[in-house]
Amino acid sequence: MTEVDNTPPDAPREYARFDTEADFQAAVDRLLAQPGRELRIFDPDLAALRLNSPARIELVRAFLGGSRTRRIYIAVHDPDHVTRFCPRMMGLLTLYNHAIQINRTAEEIRELQDSFMVLDKNHYVRRPVARFFRGAAGINDETEALVMRARFQEIWGASTPGVSSTTAGL
Repeated sequence: MTEVDNTPPDAPREYARFDTEADFQAAVDRLLAQPGRELRIFDPDLAALRLNSPARIELVRAFLGGSRTRRIYIAVHDPDHVTRFCPRMMGLLTLYNHAIQINRTAEEIRELQDSFMVLDKNHYVRRPVARFFRGAAGINDETEALVMRARFQEIWGASTPGVSSTTAGL
């Protein structure tokens, strides 16, 4: 499927570093507010993304509700946090099971320590070490976002479906 780029050609490139959890959460919120079609997330367990927070879930719902073509692809090492402690995200997964896919990484790549989100080919939030909140966010930074997108595709290729919207796994 051809990706549509909604970024104006004269949109300024923005880069911001962050060192605190509050700044990280603000960067995630800003990323979710950007126009886009496909959000890709890689995180060891999704705990830092606050996927049970009503405000965060509303941003994710607004992203998905913006168009029937929007998709979220998530790759995690361990899906237990989202399945056990994020009932709001699981509810969203049930509601948008056609648009959200959560995969579990293969054992061979579970040593990966970073975390990132990339929206289409333009925007990203990245933490080099997932257990720390230090990282960077880029808006309209196609160069860096494309690198992360390619890396996500490699991780996605080494993963299998890991979370189902139904208790039977169907």
